[in-house]
Amino acid sequence: MKKTAILTLFLGLFATCCFAQEERKAFSGYIYNDEFETYLRINFYDQDVTIPGQDLYGELPGYLGKKNNSFCWVITSCKIKSENEAEMQLINDFGSEDLTATLIRKNDSTYILRQDEGSTLKVPRKGKWAKLPKTLEFKRNVK
Repeated sequence: MKKTAILTLFLGLFATCCFAQEERKAFSGYIYNDEFETYLRINFYDQDVTIPGQDLYGELPGYLGKKNNSFCWVITSCKIKSENEAEMQLINDFGSEDLTATLIRKNDSTYILRQDEGSTLKVPRKGKWAKLPKTLEFKRNVK
């Protein structure tokens, strides 16, 4: 009787651990670029990301933000083209500039943001507007 109870308890704990792990989706989560202090918070699958302090936009596929600053580029729409590539439309939070960009997953921890058409991505830096390179590498913490 005791062996059955212990075995049942062990199997229950094992099953809980197995189901608790969720598969990481390629175009969902937080990725960052330390050099320009920018990040992408995205969920291209459920499109349920909200921008802190800017609830007016509602739920979106994501945004490109700047550390220690409320400025952002809003991802208004996206299309996953393959398991490693997605296209997105962005506007700045003033609505005065827009662009099309491609997000490419090189591996589990490295992404490339490539600006394709439209305006150039600019973010505030040391009191001025800094243009971001046409291709920018982002990292994800892999546990």
